Order: sequence, then C-alpha cells, then structure tokens
Amino acid sequence: MHEWKDGAPAANPMGVPLLAMIAPPRALGIATMTARLLDGKTIAAEIREQVQKRVRERLDGGLRPPGLAVVLVGQNAASQVYVRNKRNACEAVGFYSELHALPGETTEAALLALIDELNAREAIDGILVQLPLPPQIDAEKVTERILPTKDVDGFHPYNVGRLALRLPLLRPCTPRGVMTMLYRAGVQLEGLDAVIIGQSNIVGRPMALELLAARCTITVCHSRTRDLPAKARGADLLVAAIGKARFVPGDWVKPGAVVIDVGINRLPDGSLCGDVDFEAAAENASWITPVPGGVGPMTVATLLENTLQAAEMHAQL
Repeated sequence: MHEWKDGAPAANPMGVPLLAMIAPPRALGIATMTARLLDGKTIAAEIREQVQKRVRERLDGGLRPPGLAVVLVGQNAASQVYVRNKRNACEAVGFYSELHALPGETTEAALLALIDELNAREAIDGILVQLPLPPQIDAEKVTERILPTKDVDGFHPYNVGRLALRLPLLRPCTPRGVMTMLYRAGVQLEGLDAVIIGQSNIVGRPMALELLAARCTITVCHSRTRDLPAKARGADLLVAAIGKARFVPGDWVKPGAVVIDVGINRLPDGSLCGDVDFEAAAENASWITPVPGGVGPMTVATLLENTLQAAEMHAQL
C-alpha cells in the first residue's frame, strides 16, 4: 500500500534532410517526444494485486471480505459503464459487492433511506453513489448522509477536512491516485510550483490539499483566473482537470514539467482525449499521463484501496 508521504548523430541513416540538423524537428513536421509516461494502467494493476493479497490474508484470518455497495440512479450511459468497471474490479480482488440500480424518478427521501440502511449493515464497508444524480436529488445531502467511515469516494466534509488538516483517512480517489503515481515514479515533489487548472470538489480542491501536504507551492486556477497561460507556463507540476478536450496546448507546458491530465473527453469520431494536447505537451514535459491509461485506472484502483482501508478500520472498531 502507498504510504502518506509528506545532439544530432554524425550519420543520417533515417534519410532526414540536412536541414533537420538546423531547424527544430517540429518545424519540419517530425514528431518528437521527450516525456516519460506515467503509466497508470500498470501501477493500478500492481495495486489490485496488493489489495487481492490482503483480502486473501483477511479471509485466511477468519475475517469477512470487504464489502462495497454501489448506488446508481437513472440510466446515464456513462455512469453505467463506470459502475460496471468498478464492480468488476471489486469482484476481481475478492470483495463482496452489490448494485442498487434505482429508477431516474427516485425521490431524495428514498435514496437517503437506502443510504441509512447501508450505513447500518455490517457487511458493507463502503458506499458509492455514482454521480451525477437526477435534478430532484441534492448531491450534497447524499454525500453527507453517508457515514464518513464508509465514504470510499472521500467526498464527505469530514474526510476532506481531515485531509486539509494533514490527518487523512479516506481520501478522494482521483487525487490520491495521482499522488500514488507520482510517488511510485519517484517524482520529488517538495518545493515544486504546482498549478491546478480546475477547482472542483472532486478533483481540483482535494488535489491542491494533497500537493500542499507534499510541500508543493499551490496555485488553483478557474474561470476567473487572469493570464492562465502565464500561470501554466510557470508550473513545475501542471494538473489539468476541467473536462475540455485539449484545452491546454503544448506551449503552456514549461520545459521539464510534470503533466497530469485528469480529463477524459470523447471526440466526434468516438476516440478519447484528455484536457491536454498530449503530443505537443509531451515535447516539453519530463513526465506525462496518457489518456486513456493514465489517471482513470488509478481512480478505480484507489477506490479498492479505500474500501479495503474502510474494512480494516471497521474491524478495529
């Protein structure tokens, strides 16, 4: 488990024109990439193996498997895919999981009653209510109704508050997953200037708290930020989390910067891309996350970590 922690050749075998030795490769239309990939898919697989091993140890010791209840309200296609992926990941590591699929017209009172029931069940260590919710339901009320010790998304004000105080318990999954990637890649964070584009409660704000705890200097940018390009170009660590396809161009990336692309956007041709222009940014960055295969798998793997952590906390109570 991850711990909390604070040139040109003399020969020309490729047949590149002599001009390439004078003009920059990009000016000649030749793709280059200097960044190393932060491979979330591989790291996530390692985390799943560790979680699976710990589950076997629990079972061998006479303890029950960790239990996760997933609540899905309505027929949002993207949400159905996310829920299926999360449940498959749970079953693969030996968790007990159950799905509560509710109709789109479900009332807020009915959803809160279900959460109360799940809060009271000993076999359930984690409760995940998939967002977004229908307009008749207040997502903040739902989040606060979940017991903090079963809040495996890490969204409850209690858990966010503990993170702000550097006393973390269950941490928001995506930011925690990003920190795990950086830690396992050996990125030294102390003293870095970190810029986060996006201030959501799910990613931007808790990401700022995570990086602040790691002794970075933080700038959080949003729709009212002045001269966003200049702020991005000053970042040693740049996190893009706004949900706009290729919003961050390559020339916003400081040479040698670490780039974390949290966004996942579907293009008209059906392909996926992040919030960063990957090819252009990779020419400047030292490390960069791909989309897909970067932050996404880490979010699911971190959900497993949080659920196991919740189960182990409940075993001690």
